[in-house]
Amino acid sequence: MATQAMSEKLQQDIDIQFEGKSAKLPLHRGTEGEVGIDIAKLRSSTGLVTFDPGYGNTGACKSAITYIDGDNGILRYRGYPIEELAEKSSFLEVAWLLLNGELPTKTELSSFSAEIKQHTMLHEDFKRFFGALPKDAHPMPVCAATVGALATYYQDPESERQIHSSVIRLLAKMPTIAACSYKHCIGQPFMYPRNELDYTSNFVNMLFATPCEDYPIDPVAARAIDLLLILHADHEQNCSTSTVRLVGSSQAPLFASISAGISALWGSLHGGANQKVIEMLEHIAREDGSVDKYVARAKDKNDTARLMGFGHRIYKNYDPRAAVLKKTCAEVISRLGKSSKLLEIAMRLEEIALKDEYFVSRKLYPNVDFYSGVIFNALGIPTNMFTVLFTMGRLPGWIAHWLEMRRDPDFRIGRPRQIYTGANKRPYVSIDRRG
Repeated sequence: MATQAMSEKLQQDIDIQFEGKSAKLPLHRGTEGEVGIDIAKLRSSTGLVTFDPGYGNTGACKSAITYIDGDNGILRYRGYPIEELAEKSSFLEVAWLLLNGELPTKTELSSFSAEIKQHTMLHEDFKRFFGALPKDAHPMPVCAATVGALATYYQDPESERQIHSSVIRLLAKMPTIAACSYKHCIGQPFMYPRNELDYTSNFVNMLFATPCEDYPIDPVAARAIDLLLILHADHEQNCSTSTVRLVGSSQAPLFASISAGISALWGSLHGGANQKVIEMLEHIAREDGSVDKYVARAKDKNDTARLMGFGHRIYKNYDPRAAVLKKTCAEVISRLGKSSKLLEIAMRLEEIALKDEYFVSRKLYPNVDFYSGVIFNALGIPTNMFTVLFTMGRLPGWIAHWLEMRRDPDFRIGRPRQIYTGANKRPYVSIDRRG
């Protein structure tokens, strides 16, 4: 791995004074110019803690993995613009980059791919594990439970060698787990991995094939899924990544930490958002197809309708991932020879929202969920599997952050503070006197 760019400790400090106590808080500047106040000694020096609901203004760590500039619509993995990686790389190349800090050589990528192919199968006992779960279970908790269960099969002490094995096993088995979670809910037999196929084609085969006949894998579909995995591979300190770091900070093993991240991603405000986009588009199509009417409802504060897939916690500009997907979406649908009422509605929604002062003034631009759901739908992927594919994509990012955290010289267990707002000390009242 190349030497990582380090943040710079600035010479000046911030002085804080409170009730006769004071603290000098140092400043740190990141490689892209962002400045943070180091508050590690704030409480011990002054008795103060910071209050930041949702951690929207709190830097919990230093990281060299992903850079986001939401105001200017910039996303880079290890310094590489997402647009270039999406155009030129495969998902496994990007996974290597996130894990190791540099793009792989041909030899490194070949060895990495071969090592992953050696571990794509699940233990046969997992058939009974899946069989014990309800058929109508959403695939996300099934995936979370399965990844957590992997820790019972690989229990060796977490040496660097064992951690490497766990990383490879997770990347190798996640497509198998994802496909099995879907096959279980529709009552079809599980398909074994075919290691002569590339990573994404293997997943497509396990998802759609049956033992009855060969399944022709459409290279357009496989490449589109590979692209979607790349665009979801990391996104800095989001809810699920922060969950992986927080769970891992207790020195929980990698499988347990990733299982927790999957559960966090399942939420409709996080990974489940692309499913909500499709549900919105289908709702508009079922009604009368009037995009203008739905937009008017979304602007009405007394109406429950919401414009899903617009706006982002970080981006106050056009999400760069959405820009890539907008082009890809039209190409996929065109090359598959399909017409898509949902795509027509989606493009009309975007056209209106980008011109309407209500949305422009609020900086509600399309995000990655807006077009990813349309692509998944066009490829025939069931709606309840959208977030599972998000999980597959985000996996190398989660692992990279878990590894970075473990190797950080400032590593310590995560333990946020709070501002207590409950009752003051009061006397205990025995049960016979409580009325």
